[in-house]
Amino acid sequence: MTTTESGNAEAGFRFWAPAIVAGTALFLGVLDTTMMNVAVPSIVADLDTTVNAMHGAIAVYSTVMAALIVPGGALRSVVDTRRLLVISLLVYSVGTLLAGASPNMLTLFVGWSIIEGIAAAVMLPLTYSIIVENYEGSARTKAFGAIGGVTAVGTAIGPMIGGVLTTFGSWRWGLFGELGLVLVVLALTRYLDSQPSDRQVSIDIGGTVLSILGVVTIVGGTLLAGRYGWVRPLRPFVVSGVRIEPLGFSPAIWSIAVGVALLALFVQWETRQARAGRPLLIPPSVLRTRTFAAGIATFAAESLFLSGFMFSMPVFLQSALGYSAFQTGLALLPFSVATLLVATISTGWRAYVAPKHIVQGGLVLMAAGLLGLVALTDLDLTLLEMVLPMAVIGVGLGLFTGQLVDLTMSAVPSSEASVASGVINSLSQLGYAFGTAVTGSFLLAGFYGNVVDGVTRFATGSSVSGDERRQLVVALEDRVDATTQAQQEAFVDQLPAETREQLLDVVRTAMETAQRRVLLLIVVFVLLTLVAASLLPTVRPRRVSGTKPSDTDD
Repeated sequence: MTTTESGNAEAGFRFWAPAIVAGTALFLGVLDTTMMNVAVPSIVADLDTTVNAMHGAIAVYSTVMAALIVPGGALRSVVDTRRLLVISLLVYSVGTLLAGASPNMLTLFVGWSIIEGIAAAVMLPLTYSIIVENYEGSARTKAFGAIGGVTAVGTAIGPMIGGVLTTFGSWRWGLFGELGLVLVVLALTRYLDSQPSDRQVSIDIGGTVLSILGVVTIVGGTLLAGRYGWVRPLRPFVVSGVRIEPLGFSPAIWSIAVGVALLALFVQWETRQARAGRPLLIPPSVLRTRTFAAGIATFAAESLFLSGFMFSMPVFLQSALGYSAFQTGLALLPFSVATLLVATISTGWRAYVAPKHIVQGGLVLMAAGLLGLVALTDLDLTLLEMVLPMAVIGVGLGLFTGQLVDLTMSAVPSSEASVASGVINSLSQLGYAFGTAVTGSFLLAGFYGNVVDGVTRFATGSSVSGDERRQLVVALEDRVDATTQAQQEAFVDQLPAETREQLLDVVRTAMETAQRRVLLLIVVFVLLTLVAASLLPTVRPRRVSGTKPSDTDD
């Protein structure tokens, strides 16, 4: 059903059922990751594994999604949306059941990281396609705004749901509970129009391989950077007894460089395929569309600050302030509610204000809210004090998300909606990987560096600098994990009673200082997004179904 059905149809459940399907499917994917992050300690104890193994499983899940989202989106060209969504949901259910019932780490890895990751890579691009195929005009903008808010809500309440289930039940309940959402989506798929494709299956093998290798090496490089450094090696990287440091640089920067080169080669490959009339993974015309290119650049930049914010705030609230996972979810609630409400109600504003200016205004509000958090951040920060800045950030994100999704997706023909959605989601995953890696390494390096400075001043009355400080930070990271409040207290409990309280203050103050610096870094990410958003056109492109929309310049 499209907006050509007038009158009261737009107020009916049948009309909005496709948007509910898209939003629920998207919520499912977001919720899955955030719940697992909170449940890591419980899973480690239950499956007799290690934190490093769990972080590896989470990393592989993200890598599988980032690598397969574009090929997954391309499947829409040969399989209708409803059938493809049902298949991906059934595969997702198998992975969820296997992971929830897993007796060991290997089973969890296969069920969650591999099977669920593959299913999510196919499912997520379909969410945008569903909106494009079922709505037009203001209804499409409103639907895009709503599912954009759903992403923020899933990110915000995931830790709270995971914390409640883990605290009062089991981490397995969260995985089994996802089956309920799967059943809801499956039941609602009957409201989707089934449009079987008469196109023959043709696979761009070379493009698929290049895109997967490029994404995997880039994401792998960001994962290596947290431990081995971004440019200068923090630790020796040894494989089979051989130390690998080409030209004295960290393996992370080399891995990222190779990934970027592979993606550049991928673009050239697709261009040659198009000229020769051979199968394509991504039509070059899509990437050359100015509005779409500016939109995906803005999406990638947005992922940097959103992932950094959603990573650093829970860490700070739980490690420095001692909040539970449930309290952390409450702290983020004003952010998520404001995002959802504003993303929904602001969709009609484009009739009075250019979408580009709404996006830019949202980014300015996010920067203002983050700066407000910087000013408030200390060890006495309360839930009430966080309401206003969190809400301001949420209002800004709500203004940004709904308009940007609609503006970007309107720049491509309806027939390429799944491919375009796959590109957006893939670059968003890359942005999330980079944002989390940069923010995480910045936070931990700042935290341990501040601990070294504080302990040195406490013990000797002087400070250390340069290589000596760097070596001490690396040694402390290797020997002590003190990023949670319980770990901090366990660490200082090993010390003489007369120094415990003073050193505990040093450790917690170190996290407070590091968090302020991270929030300022996230403000820089927002400003970078503002620069990217300046490339967007002032006027929304006019779509002609099945053809390339007109791209209007400023």
